Order: sequence, then C-alpha cells, then structure tokens
Amino acid sequence: MRLNELRDNEGARKNRKRVGRGAGSGTGKTSGRGHKGQKSRAGATINGFEGGQMPIYRRLPKRGFTNPFRVEYAAVNIGDLQRAIDAGRLDASAEIDEAAIRGAGLVGKPKLGIRVLARGELSTKITVRVGGGASKAAAEAIEKAGGSVVGAEPANAETKS
Repeated sequence: MRLNELRDNEGARKNRKRVGRGAGSGTGKTSGRGHKGQKSRAGATINGFEGGQMPIYRRLPKRGFTNPFRVEYAAVNIGDLQRAIDAGRLDASAEIDEAAIRGAGLVGKPKLGIRVLARGELSTKITVRVGGGASKAAAEAIEKAGGSVVGAEPANAETKS
C-alpha cells in the first residue's frame, strides 16, 4: 500500500445534494420543497403556530417556579455502606467522609453533598461525617451499631432558638 493509493471506503463520503440546478437533476425548479406557501420559503419558522388559533402554550396557564436555592443531596443508604465495608472498599476503622464514599463508588455525579438514609442493615461500628447529615432513622441505626454521626445534625431535626 502506498500513500497515493489511500482511499475512503465506498460510500463513506456522500456528495451534497445540489438543488435548483435544472429539471434534469430531479431537484430543479422548486428544489424538492413543493409549491408556494410559507414552508417553501427561506427562513420559514412556524413551530407552535396554529393557524391563527390561540397556541397551546398561550392557552395553558403558567404554574409553579424553580427554586434557585434548592440543595440537592446524593442519597447513600446504610445498607450500601455495609456492603462497601464487607467488600473492602470502605475502611470501617477510619472516619467515613464524603471523599471516602465517593472513592468507594457509592455516589455518582457530584452534587452539593451526601445524605445518609436508613434503608438496609448495619452491623459494623462506623463514624460518619457527611455534609447532608443523616436521617433520624439512619442516625439511630448507626448509633445502635455502636457508631456515631459526627458534625452533621439530622437535616429534618427542629432547631431551638
């Protein structure tokens, strides 16, 4: 094989369609656009237009809003923590923080924090420190196993002032 013999595979490159180049081309005169009307013209945009009838996006009322201050936590269940400890991906003797949980592959995309929830069983004594805290039931389950939740109040606990 020589450099001057290199070619694309057959059909790898397709010539663009040259429209409006005479009747013999098969796409002459109207260039495949039919006859007259808005759709046959250049720059025609009619999405949402309903022939003069009030469009559906104007007939329906606006509802709700997006809260710009919403905090989204990635959820990790205590059962997931126990499985990761059993598999050797988490060290139960060290403090389990967000970096350790991410390193164990329990959380996918980075969100604003991690919150521990109570689904599953926990039999290992662990110390957990996460920004999103733990649910009441998860904190109770961790403490029942002899562990603790450090530095994070349960997010739904009432604050006294």
